[in-house]
Amino acid sequence: MRSDYCGTLTAKDIEREVTLCGWVDRRRDHGGVIFIDLRDREGIVQVVFDPDTGEHFDLADRVRGEYVLQVTGKVRARDAATVNPNMGTGEIEVYGTQLNILNEAETTPFPLDSHHSVGEDVRLKFRYLDLRRQEMQKGFKFRSKVTNLVRNYLDDEGFLDIETPILTRATPEGARDYLVPSRTHENKFFALPQSPQLFKQLLMVSGFDRYYQIAKCFRDEDLRADRQPEFTQIDIETSFMDEDGIMAISEGMIRKIFQELKGVDLGEFPRMTFAEAMAKYGSDKPDLRIPLELVDVKDLMGGVDFKVFSGPAKDPKGRVTALKVPGGNDKLTRKQIDDYTKFVGIYGAKGLAYIKVNDKNDLDEGLQSPIVKFLPNDVRKAILDRVEADNGDLIFFGADKATVVSEALGALRCKLGEDLDLYTCEWSPLWVVDFPMFEELDDGSLHSLHHPFTAPSCSPEELKANPGEALSRAYDMVLNGTELGGGSIRIHNQSMQQSVFEALGISEEEQREKFGFLLDALKYGAPPHGGLAFGLDRLIMLMIGASSIRDVIAFPKTQSAACVMTDAPGGVDDQQLKELNIRLRKKEKPAVESKGE
Repeated sequence: MRSDYCGTLTAKDIEREVTLCGWVDRRRDHGGVIFIDLRDREGIVQVVFDPDTGEHFDLADRVRGEYVLQVTGKVRARDAATVNPNMGTGEIEVYGTQLNILNEAETTPFPLDSHHSVGEDVRLKFRYLDLRRQEMQKGFKFRSKVTNLVRNYLDDEGFLDIETPILTRATPEGARDYLVPSRTHENKFFALPQSPQLFKQLLMVSGFDRYYQIAKCFRDEDLRADRQPEFTQIDIETSFMDEDGIMAISEGMIRKIFQELKGVDLGEFPRMTFAEAMAKYGSDKPDLRIPLELVDVKDLMGGVDFKVFSGPAKDPKGRVTALKVPGGNDKLTRKQIDDYTKFVGIYGAKGLAYIKVNDKNDLDEGLQSPIVKFLPNDVRKAILDRVEADNGDLIFFGADKATVVSEALGALRCKLGEDLDLYTCEWSPLWVVDFPMFEELDDGSLHSLHHPFTAPSCSPEELKANPGEALSRAYDMVLNGTELGGGSIRIHNQSMQQSVFEALGISEEEQREKFGFLLDALKYGAPPHGGLAFGLDRLIMLMIGASSIRDVIAFPKTQSAACVMTDAPGGVDDQQLKELNIRLRKKEKPAVESKGE
């Protein structure tokens, strides 16, 4: 039906006859000559109809926005005065000789250009119209190029594209699984996979030593700008390769994507331990574009007459930390400081102490803060020396449980970087390594920081003796404060896997029930193996500068995990429920108290 895409025509096509198909982006009538901007996925081209074309001119007079057209005409140069340098086809136009209206269109609920702001709820309700916009189509073309590059790169590295099941069984973290009832297995449920983790490990046991998959994953959890109930990851697993080898292949892939699609050389990725990341940046995914660092001052605060500081300083699980903002006295007003105090409250901080350094040499009058009176002069001087303060600097403080301080001041550091435009570069990647095996929950139990199939850096005996101190062979790739991907060397020994399960409080009975197939597989010559999974949606979001992964997923869910376009999730009729042996429990209506007269 067409010979060319609208957006691909150039001055090289002048004098060619072409047939185009697309949507009417805009129609204008200029004194008997009709101009139609015809749009398809590759761009827009101007088509001109004049009265000499007879019935086709009459048809052109009828068309309106978003009509679907087939146009035949000759490419010609625009007049010099009408050349549009902002359009890819701005040097040429098509003189239309034939027009076929393939379909008409009603007025759209919102304009499809980039000049109008439209609420996300409306955009998602009419997603098929939203996706027609050039900005959206550009993003999805970019996404397609990334996935094509990934496949080619991994194919060249000897990886095999192998699909794993979508219907599987519930994981230990079953509350986050989407469950699928089985009609043929009464009272049994499948689960949609949160990742292909166990299956790709079994592929390693099977002898497919290099696997990859662009995999759909599902997670029933609270959503944020960079989370969706269904998402896509680039899943990689390989045998007979250590951390350095896996990280080198993965890093090479990301560098190639940036080099070819962005013209950016990311360079060698630095490595940072988890402990250093948390100490300096309060986060295991630090944004290294921001030069601010957290400085621990816990050892200086144990003896001060200020319980807000001395309490956490004496608590083994407490943390007291300073965050210096160079020149912050002039950059931040009192109102902004109050706003930052509310901001850290989101992360559990009870307040945000600060000191304004007016004259660092005058410890009595040169420091401005409500808390200075509680700090002896020797403590004041020690703080200034440790953070390397200069006149005009502003120092924020966090004092609480270590987890609260790290999260609150880590988030504040990023917000200051954004608000004050402190970024020192456009892209800053790194690897974070040496993660703890476990994190301790409030009830004292242990939880896997990554997942229970991650190999520890120690022996089974050392793990059993001191599980809380064990480090894992895990590694995360971070870019601009966002975790792009995470991976690890896996456990390939049955006794080690059982030791990890025991540390997590998973009984032998539960081990056999949920992971018997894995434990059995590990008995039959499982090779050393490891891998990594990248969040494809996050990667695309970062690369095109989108504010949410919903902008790079064709048909995303809202923040309440619903699809407003199809009205999903929806109800199911009684017959289907009966076949599945499911009975819905109706919520009881609260009793209404009668009021006496």
